[in-house]
Amino acid sequence: MAGVSASYSNNGNGTQESDFKGGVSFLRSVLGSMEAVYLNRNPTAKAILDLVDTTDNDHICYDHIAFRTFGVSGHGIDSLAKFFLDLGYSQRDELRFPAKKLKALWFSPPSLPIPEGGSGINGPLPRVFISELLVDQMSSEAQEIIKKYTNISNRACTHAALASALGSLTWEKPLHSEFQRLARESEYAAWTLVNGYALNHVTISIHRLTSQIKNIESFNRFIEENGFRLNSEGGILKVSPDGLLLQSSTVADSLSFEFSNGITDSVPCSYIEFAERVVLPQYKNMPVEEIKEYHRRDGFEVGNADKIFESTSMDQLARRAV
Repeated sequence: MAGVSASYSNNGNGTQESDFKGGVSFLRSVLGSMEAVYLNRNPTAKAILDLVDTTDNDHICYDHIAFRTFGVSGHGIDSLAKFFLDLGYSQRDELRFPAKKLKALWFSPPSLPIPEGGSGINGPLPRVFISELLVDQMSSEAQEIIKKYTNISNRACTHAALASALGSLTWEKPLHSEFQRLARESEYAAWTLVNGYALNHVTISIHRLTSQIKNIESFNRFIEENGFRLNSEGGILKVSPDGLLLQSSTVADSLSFEFSNGITDSVPCSYIEFAERVVLPQYKNMPVEEIKEYHRRDGFEVGNADKIFESTSMDQLARRAV
């Protein structure tokens, strides 16, 4: 992993405060462009954000944003991580998903001032979750397809954040048959082939809401009552073993995609996730008004994330279509 280009000091409240002072507006601008592409392609996410904004009086904060990558020829986690590291983020834990042939890293944001009335991308900076497909564990045929396109991309992977902000692939559009072949072996691989570095999902921080939907079970009921389908893999509510990280997500939208051989087909796009981080046991008796984010469960959980990945699976998309 590339070195962090900002230094950190403890601010005494359990979080790290970045010495990085420049480019805050630039960082938010890039994140805003990534979000704009995401909302343009995923009407379910936009509709839910609009609904929650109206219901909760514009108090949406993002818990994290997530990306998918190919772990080959510089196109993996590092290709996106450098942008965030250079702008003050800090690398945290690695997660492994052997059955899916994936690994992931997450990154915590620098402690920066929040704009007055800021919400969404303009609120507290989100954690960043970046996963990569362990391409060398795939079949030789799948590896050949993936490497064909990462080789076309070549050094464009060093501009992964720009590609995400523009909504552009860094390689040429694939053949329909190649997409289908990858989908049979790894739906993650097929998704990444046609979506590239686009935001895979954003996550609403449920405990930071202020209305009656600030509890994730109430929130899930609210979402379903308004006609949205949630990912049912492993149950609607995904709960970490310690009971302190609660997550759910919608089923991904689909996008009409024209492949390089002229065939147009529907492909999975992105989804929106919801997360509630419970107050840690040592702080459970603190007055509610004094609870800060660092008093809550941090990080991610392999079991939860493994099920959340299924939000783009064909099984879940078929359920959405019912």
